[in-house]
Amino acid sequence: MDELLQESATKHEQILKYIESLAINTKISVRKIAKEMDVSDGTAYRAIKEAENQGLVSTRERIGTIRVEKKQRTNIDKLTFAEVVNIVDGQVLGGSAGLEKTLHKFVIGAMQLEAMARYIEPGSLLIVGNRYQVHRYALEHGSAVLITGGFDTNDEVKRLADELGLPLISTSYDSFTVASIINRAIYDRLIKKKITLVEDILSTQQPPHTLKGNSTVADWEKLVEETGHSRFAIVDEWNKVIGMIASKDVLGVPKEQTLDKLMTRSPITVVPQTSVTSAAHMMVWEGIELLPVVDPKGKLLSVISRQDVLKALQVIQKQPQIGETFEDLIVMGFEEMREDGGQLSYRGVITPQMTGRLGTVSEGVLTTLMTQFAYRSLKTHKKGDFVLEHFSAYFLRPLQLESEIEIRPKVIELNRKHGKVDVEIYLGTNLVCKAMLSAQAID
Repeated sequence: MDELLQESATKHEQILKYIESLAINTKISVRKIAKEMDVSDGTAYRAIKEAENQGLVSTRERIGTIRVEKKQRTNIDKLTFAEVVNIVDGQVLGGSAGLEKTLHKFVIGAMQLEAMARYIEPGSLLIVGNRYQVHRYALEHGSAVLITGGFDTNDEVKRLADELGLPLISTSYDSFTVASIINRAIYDRLIKKKITLVEDILSTQQPPHTLKGNSTVADWEKLVEETGHSRFAIVDEWNKVIGMIASKDVLGVPKEQTLDKLMTRSPITVVPQTSVTSAAHMMVWEGIELLPVVDPKGKLLSVISRQDVLKALQVIQKQPQIGETFEDLIVMGFEEMREDGGQLSYRGVITPQMTGRLGTVSEGVLTTLMTQFAYRSLKTHKKGDFVLEHFSAYFLRPLQLESEIEIRPKVIELNRKHGKVDVEIYLGTNLVCKAMLSAQAID
């Protein structure tokens, strides 16, 4: 049975390597792969799905599945024309070979051709209606074209798009809606750009040091002496993580004892796409110093330590704010106030974006405000980051639009690992919201 599974896994990996060797824009299908690699349709389908997850292929409406260039994370802030097609529910009229090209900027063609000519440049996307002359001019000058209002174009323009490899897209949305959608998509990527993933901090120089289940305490001591580390992942013959071993597990144990009797079984693991912040949260919450990084099949790729995570978090904090998140938008309108006694408070106004369907402030916004300003008050006493452990809201009164509120966080307890804050919100002199939260320090 194990031999069959190994053979199946080998076939799967062979198909992935074959797909990776194909030229960009090559069309592939389950039947074609099955015939080429002499495998069943089911095996071919699973391999193509895995290739899609890895970014090797992409399925396009009216085109099929094609081999694409694997995107690097360094280009996460860029938007491709293929993604534009998806977000505007568009139809590709021509130039499908250029769908993986990057969109650098977009131009709305709501002016005469002579006026818009200076804005059209290679790598841009012209958003325009049914103006055939403008379509042709844009393509000739290296710009892709997005035709709004559900209009078509003539065959000459379509042939030109195919010849130049520049996407020619049609959508039923109007120009304003399309511009808003694309702008939002670019903005979302700017936010993602500052999110560091585990894969960004992995060391690719050498594989991690590991031990087997049948290794002994003597083997552990030898590895400690060689590396200077005391924690290691335990793997099986297929390099799958089955446990973790640390110095506390072998204390006072005979040297001939095997590690499978001492290790911590089924340890917490992360995948390369896990955010560093989530990894830090796991380490703090579970009190662990080393996290194995595994692939989707559970095979060990590397390990990250608490020091690696803390260093990455420090780098994140030094990066400039490029795209504002929902939390940033909520708290940015509040100003900091400090009373004579040194007590901090924050004053601001309820804006339309903060309200719910009944016209009063959203409960989620209120809890976000209290949480964010509680963190700020903790940071005035202790540097670093905090993760929420427990939040108790005692009452949340309705607040109307344009109400001026004051948020008063008060630190009740703070030590090296955790802090507790009492948060109150006042409308004038009336107490309208009160909560207590505790947070753990990422240390």
